Amino acid sequence: MARRPTEPPADAAPRAPRRSGRPTSAKPPRPRAKATTKDEDAVPPPPPEPKPAPEAESVASAANPFDFPGADQRQALETLSLNLAKAAMTAQAAIAEAALSQADRPAALSPDPFNVGPAMTSVMSSLASRPDRLFSAQADLFNRYMDLWASTARRAAGEEVASGPVKDKRFKDPAWAENPMFDVMRQSYLVTADWMNGLVSSVDDVDPRTKRRAEFFTRLLTDAFSPSNFLASNPVALKAMAETNGESLVRGMQNFAADMERGAGKLKISQADYGRFEVGVNVATAPGQVVWRDELFELIQFDAATDKQRAVPLLIFPPWINKFYILDLQPENSMIRWLSAQGFTVFVCSWINPDVDKAGFGFDEYLEKGIYRAVEKVLEQTGVRHVNTIGYCIGGTLMGAALAHMAARGDDRVSATTFFAAQHDFAEAGDLLLFTDEHWLNEIEQQMDAAGGVLPGAAMADTFNALRANDLIWSFFVSNYLMGKAPPAFDLLFWNADQTRMPKALHMSYLRSMYGQNALTRGEFEIGGLKVDLSKVKIPLYFQASREDHIAPMNSVYRSARAFTNADVTLTLAGSGHIAGVVNPPSANKYQHWTNPALPLNLAEWQSEAVEHPGSWWNHWAAWLHDRSGEWVAARDPKKGPLPAIEPAPGSYVKVKS
Repeated sequence: MARRPTEPPADAAPRAPRRSGRPTSAKPPRPRAKATTKDEDAVPPPPPEPKPAPEAESVASAANPFDFPGADQRQALETLSLNLAKAAMTAQAAIAEAALSQADRPAALSPDPFNVGPAMTSVMSSLASRPDRLFSAQADLFNRYMDLWASTARRAAGEEVASGPVKDKRFKDPAWAENPMFDVMRQSYLVTADWMNGLVSSVDDVDPRTKRRAEFFTRLLTDAFSPSNFLASNPVALKAMAETNGESLVRGMQNFAADMERGAGKLKISQADYGRFEVGVNVATAPGQVVWRDELFELIQFDAATDKQRAVPLLIFPPWINKFYILDLQPENSMIRWLSAQGFTVFVCSWINPDVDKAGFGFDEYLEKGIYRAVEKVLEQTGVRHVNTIGYCIGGTLMGAALAHMAARGDDRVSATTFFAAQHDFAEAGDLLLFTDEHWLNEIEQQMDAAGGVLPGAAMADTFNALRANDLIWSFFVSNYLMGKAPPAFDLLFWNADQTRMPKALHMSYLRSMYGQNALTRGEFEIGGLKVDLSKVKIPLYFQASREDHIAPMNSVYRSARAFTNADVTLTLAGSGHIAGVVNPPSANKYQHWTNPALPLNLAEWQSEAVEHPGSWWNHWAAWLHDRSGEWVAARDPKKGPLPAIEPAPGSYVKVKS
């Protein structure tokens, strides 16, 4: 069984530091001294020749490059050779084992599941029909290479050639610039990749979605062929291999073998040291009680952190794609703890990790058995008539549809709602739109059927990782395998890998209705027996968008905010992305946010009049929330409400692994 290299125990005695460049493997035993005879004892041995000083030996070696290497160098080369052989055998064994484990599995459902071939054909046909544009592009590439060769020649002649700042994180290490060969390799790659991506983007007479698919997969291709992703062309990895006599590569191949085993024959790249975290022990530790449990969710009420709390409780609906503890990773960045400290009574709907028995659950079940039942139980537990809600990502999509359903029925139990990175208008939903054409939807439906009616958690993780391949795939490929480093102990990446399954009925309806048809904004989405209309929602709404969000792009969230045409909408734009833009406590003093009380026709107009503020947006939101949360009342104890406490937070559902 493949194992990762382990760290020595904390109480182990410290090892003596090893001289740089020397092997760590055991030396061969010294030869025993030969037994002597009496005659040999009678004749004294000749005196040993004086050993040259190290400086003299070095000078002599430098003077004669054809001298054989010394003992240390021979031992280092021997160790390097053994380690390279060990690394190769480890990788070969892992690949062979993976091949055997995959041998009895059916082949991929389609050789081109994302329908890239037709998209690239359309783009290439467009370019071929415009030879002037193609000729201009080729001339541009030639000129770029001429500039690169000229600067390389000047540098080779000893001239100082100024280079601009390195913006690409893959080439930040000085080793890329110090060695002319690797510098040329880096620059030629960047020139070619930029040219290829620009050439595809220049096409303007094909369907926009077709063009976007071609752009996306061209970018994936150029990212994959970066010289940083290969040992022979990565000077940082080569340096690590030389300094450790190949041990870094051995550790890397052990990491590779462990990830192949963890993925049951498929490479499942580790993004974090998963053994360092345990839900309920050092993540998801906010105190509270599970006060309701049924087949779809656990309702958690968190302990009060103040003597007084706002009368209107706060109920959070996280996405069912992930687990709720993104809002409760560590005490210092826990939104749940922070909200409790502001005087709010905080509840969270902790969704079940559905198995095949929930394959038929769709939006109707998540509305009636999820939103409505959770609202009912919160009001029962607190003894009030109204609740404020939060919907995060896909949980916000459901919450928006639920508000429209409530408005149609005259249900006023929800007083105000906040949306974190949530979409309701999917016309500009970003690169995820590429995964929702009928070709891919049929593919994913067959994949879910093969899994018994649920989408495996790893499938969504792979999709999200592909949206940011350099950050979430290739950076770990280089670090884990080429550099031989252990994955970091990072709570956010531990949570990111803790994916959940999704019921077929719900997921296919979501992809087809929202991404495929944009039915919710068009007033064509049916839920709970009604076609719902977002314009009927008239309660106060707070939208949060993130400037660098690749899952719920800021343009898409802005369009969603404007879709609630008769609601009192407040929108705030945060710095960073889908997670860090949301989970950004004021104490961190990170990023920034923008506010603008108006909601003009498009985001560009909104941004032009927005005011930038340093740090987190949480305080701005909390002031909005306090104004809509009623009077102060005595703090509520989860153990003393009408609903009996079942078990301490974070409950059981969040601990179920996919």
